[in-house]
Amino acid sequence: MQRYFVDTINETQATITGEDVHHITRVMRMSVGDSIFCCYNGRVAICAITEITNDTVLANVVEWVENSNELPIKVCIASGLPKGDKLEYVIQKGTELGASEFVPFVAARSIVKWDEKKGQKKVERWAKIAKEAAEQSHRAMVPNVNKPLSFRELLSFSQSYTYKVVAYEEDAKRGENSNLARLLSQMKNGESLFVVIGPEGGLTEKEVSFLIENEFISCSFGPRILRTETAPLYVLSTVSYHFELAR
Repeated sequence: MQRYFVDTINETQATITGEDVHHITRVMRMSVGDSIFCCYNGRVAICAITEITNDTVLANVVEWVENSNELPIKVCIASGLPKGDKLEYVIQKGTELGASEFVPFVAARSIVKWDEKKGQKKVERWAKIAKEAAEQSHRAMVPNVNKPLSFRELLSFSQSYTYKVVAYEEDAKRGENSNLARLLSQMKNGESLFVVIGPEGGLTEKEVSFLIENEFISCSFGPRILRTETAPLYVLSTVSYHFELAR
């Protein structure tokens, strides 16, 4: 059954607009009576299509689905702005693995220069990638994708999260291997984790020190040095194992 993130839904009816109307009518060739999953704000319902127009699909709620595929904790991935399409990869795969939010930021070693004038189209593309990945992986919500922040803005953004970590390759080189595991063992369902990962070349010592001074925990992601697009997938997989498989 196809899954769609709808614009509005109440206890009885869902309304679908935009590109999803084209997908329902032209790609999937659905008609009145066909069933779909409708997702809105973390809730999921099985719905039956009742009306199709050129720009709107209406569907009646048949049954609310109580089980959730969301991670038990909220995880935000803050990525130092990388080159090329690496951030698109992180957003797509990170969404599949359960991330709740993505925050790109401009780090000292970021090679890419953010252009505010052209940036809005990129943010819209990132949001579309997250939506499609959430549909594919049967998520109940689409992760929020923010526009890139400065390093100082990043710190302010992180204040609403329960726990905060920064991945630091020098910790891996020194053999540190317990900080992340210790932190996860302290966390409870419903809490939140903010993860900072540097761009190609990593974070500078000054950046890491600044984060540690502001209540971040510095840790390694295993003994190997991971690429900037691999590290988010490592930590999300670790969180999933700890909270979903090992319990």
